[in-house]
Amino acid sequence: MKQVPVRHDGLPAPGAPMPHFVSDHPFDPNSGEGAGGGMGEASQLRLMWWQFRRHRIAVVSLVFLTVMYAMILVAEFLAPYHQDTRNLDQIYAPPQQVHLFHDGTLVGPFVYGRTQTLNMDEMRRIYTEDRTRVQPLRFLCKGDPYRFWGMIDADRHLVCPAEGGDLFLLGTDRLGRDVLSRIIYGARISLTIGILGVAMSFALGIVIGGLAGYHGGWFDAVTQRVIEVLQSIPSIPLWMALAAVIPVSWSPILVYLGITVILGLLEWTGLARAVRSKLLSLREEDYVLAARLMGAGSARIIGRHMVPGFMSHLIASATLTIPGMILGETALSFLGIGLRAPITSWGILLTEARSVNIIALYPWLMLPVVPVILVILAFNFLGDGLRDAADPYR
Repeated sequence: MKQVPVRHDGLPAPGAPMPHFVSDHPFDPNSGEGAGGGMGEASQLRLMWWQFRRHRIAVVSLVFLTVMYAMILVAEFLAPYHQDTRNLDQIYAPPQQVHLFHDGTLVGPFVYGRTQTLNMDEMRRIYTEDRTRVQPLRFLCKGDPYRFWGMIDADRHLVCPAEGGDLFLLGTDRLGRDVLSRIIYGARISLTIGILGVAMSFALGIVIGGLAGYHGGWFDAVTQRVIEVLQSIPSIPLWMALAAVIPVSWSPILVYLGITVILGLLEWTGLARAVRSKLLSLREEDYVLAARLMGAGSARIIGRHMVPGFMSHLIASATLTIPGMILGETALSFLGIGLRAPITSWGILLTEARSVNIIALYPWLMLPVVPVILVILAFNFLGDGLRDAADPYR
């Protein structure tokens, strides 16, 4: 860079050219220089990820949902008891509190034993904490036997009660079964039914809505009339009618698949209409005409050229449809026309709290609704973050 004559105060001398500080080296978009920091040749997925990371609530929701879905892979190991283990001397036992200190001394995680008395006036069991019985928790210990994913015999648990003690962190139900263990087992059904149902509804919505919007004509007219008929029927009565068709003699796994199919067949209409309206406007674009003139088929034009143009809407729809599926299964099971025992889901657990008297006496039976609320909120926040990240105008 050329030297510029300056005055004694450091300013350029009169008539001297103003200095510039632009580098003589060519700009490299992948060198990290400037505000781009490699943005010049970043892929679409990387740009979406950079935008998504700025949505803190969506990132937290993604981590929470990842942990929840990872838990269902090892539900048997995480649950202190098997889902069907009964403790007849601990019926309707309230939640126990975990302590670290006993009489001012650090003991480690433990619970106190309890004594049971019967209240003849209210005809209920009263449990009193016995502070003379310290029951330390055991970790990576042997407990109730189970078949891991129905294939491998095992008996290891993450946490177990002390020898001869009890551990009911969320209390027990009317049969003395641990509520926490049943919530962990029920997550496997309630969370996966949303994924399977949304996969089916998305396949139907994109295919039917895409063909209706791209081709139009009589197929579009028939599709719209069918969608209008389905959307005019109230959801709950329609679910009840279709769920009642499932034979009582079916095995639990067939009932699970039947409920998944029902939920998938009812949730595709909204997505199909959204896809149709978007393709009606995109099919007149120049790039669609160019692809058609080059000999591309309808499936390729829709799947490779048109659908990616409104991927942000599809992502948002997916993350909002999954909690709808979870609520649908919960409602059907709560009403007694969905999944049945011995299958355990969050909806089945909530059937224990259908009575106001039960809720008043044993409020911990409402705890299965907490993961339902948290998962639905997490999916909604995740959908907002993904929609903003996939929006090309942002």
